[in-house]
Amino acid sequence: MSITPVILCGGSGTRLWPLSRQSFPKQFVPLVGDKSLLQLTLDRLAWCDNPVICVASEDHRFLVADAIEAENVPGQVLLEPAARNTAAAMALAALLARAVNDADPLLLFCPSDHHIPDTKAFAETIRQGVPAAEAGAIVTFGVMPSFPSSAYGYIQQGDERSDGSRKVARFIEKPLPAAAQALLLQGNVLWNAGIFLSRASTLLAALAQHAPDILQACEKAMAQPRQDKVNRIHFVRPEAEPFLACRSQSIDYAVMEPHDNVTVVPFKGLWSDVGSWNAVAELGAADGEGNRVTGQGHALKARNTFIHAPDRTVVALGTQDLLIIDTPDALLVAHRDQAEQVKDVVSHLAQCKVPQAAMHRRVARPWGWYDSVDMGERFQVKRIGVKPGASLSLQKHHHRAEHWIIVKGTAEVTRGQEVYLLSENQSTYIPIGEVHRLHNPGKMTLEMIEVQSGSYLGEDDIVRLEDIYGRQPAPADRK
Repeated sequence: MSITPVILCGGSGTRLWPLSRQSFPKQFVPLVGDKSLLQLTLDRLAWCDNPVICVASEDHRFLVADAIEAENVPGQVLLEPAARNTAAAMALAALLARAVNDADPLLLFCPSDHHIPDTKAFAETIRQGVPAAEAGAIVTFGVMPSFPSSAYGYIQQGDERSDGSRKVARFIEKPLPAAAQALLLQGNVLWNAGIFLSRASTLLAALAQHAPDILQACEKAMAQPRQDKVNRIHFVRPEAEPFLACRSQSIDYAVMEPHDNVTVVPFKGLWSDVGSWNAVAELGAADGEGNRVTGQGHALKARNTFIHAPDRTVVALGTQDLLIIDTPDALLVAHRDQAEQVKDVVSHLAQCKVPQAAMHRRVARPWGWYDSVDMGERFQVKRIGVKPGASLSLQKHHHRAEHWIIVKGTAEVTRGQEVYLLSENQSTYIPIGEVHRLHNPGKMTLEMIEVQSGSYLGEDDIVRLEDIYGRQPAPADRK
């Protein structure tokens, strides 16, 4: 049995704001212990025979690469030029998988942001779907519902087939609470987990039948994809122009609902799509008053209150039924009944042009990260971390000078024609217009404080002269 896992890494991260944001969605956030949901998904699929394919956006390419390297699994990252929903993402992955040695592998499509703690039970459930998939069906996996949720879609099971799966009678959109209650009372329904297993050829044939325009756009985009490699990670970039012409539609609407050969296998283990702060709270144990606390939170005379406070002390005194989510640059306080409306907060902040709607204070970069510690008129202070062996681009700025202070590790500094080393507690000065680069030659993360000063401190004040990551100068880029 040869299965190629495909992890769909899209998502804007609005439902878990302010911890999850467009620039750093929930699948990359360490929510369970010190691992992200994407890392846990990679762990969960380690039993599959073939290297993983991760489908992600260009903006998140190095977040995906970091997760793959952290879990030490072989894989490729297929980069969508734009978000076009799951039908197009799965089509791209199927075309890529089929192109490898002209094979027709079984593809296991999984979201990157689910929490399934019982890996053994999950693997066994997937294996139960293999006979149906090998016989030409598209197999989906439904979760045994534990309460009448209106946040999930449902699958109504039909007759059992000879291969052990059950025919899908119908897919049911997210119901209202009363309808969800009725579905559970009638029985024979499952939550739709969005996990699918099929031959590459089976999925592509179904797309050709039900969504030929999506398939054609993806075929054109994958006719001559551009490929490059950074460290051990292979990036595959479809052609942008034909893909941008592709319409956006979910695989459920495009294929699953109209297709006549879709079967379902129930999964009886624990599962969560971690789709709200209530779901995140349920991942932890409650005290005697129903409070759940992570990080530096304290609940006093409180009931049924969730506190997420990784960075500083947060105290809830005499509260009840609250969600309190603290980050360095934004705080959310919400009633637990409003957990599903957090996405509306993000829309409101975006309309008000509040940068925290999409961006974190700490920003991931291919070479590491930076944290905007403080800023004011004509100055900005950043804490910068550079991964071992990594380098920032060779660049210069027209409007700002920079002071660098090394606080951890060793830095190799290029300044004009000079190249020199700095160790902890040493500093240097980069004048306006000077060509410069920062490199970490060591085996530990390099950390430094950067103080920028000048008449203009925008991220678009950059002339990038050399860059090993294949980036072009752009307003959204940094270093």
